[in-house]
Amino acid sequence: MRVEDVAALDKKGLRRHGLLQEEPGAETGYGSDHQRLLQPNNPDLFKDLTDMLFKYDRFKVFADFDDYVKSQEKVSKLYQEWTKMVIKNIASSGKFSSDRTITDYAKEVWGVEPTDLKIPAPNEPREAIVETAKALKKK
Repeated sequence: MRVEDVAALDKKGLRRHGLLQEEPGAETGYGSDHQRLLQPNNPDLFKDLTDMLFKYDRFKVFADFDDYVKSQEKVSKLYQEWTKMVIKNIASSGKFSSDRTITDYAKEVWGVEPTDLKIPAPNEPREAIVETAKALKKK
């Protein structure tokens, strides 16, 4: 929907019930028994939400429902091709690596050289940390 469409709907005073007849696909799951369809064991669970959508839809959630469904279908088709797109994107991204970026930053900005020294994991005993500290002092 465009801004002009929203303004026209506001001026016309359409509420969702009027739009349901104009957009047959929109009534799926939201008919007169929409409460029961959404939550059979607790029909009033979504009452506030559905009342807002059907009676006071100031954000025009259902006004462009057909366009939403069409866009969602495009997204679903795109998602099926997502893996191929991701692989192509990665393959064509060129030379980039977070390790290389961090190394370049360390050299160019901080003026430090990388080391092969491994920092002990937090769950390793204190002795491993002491050994690492001694090795750092030797360098």
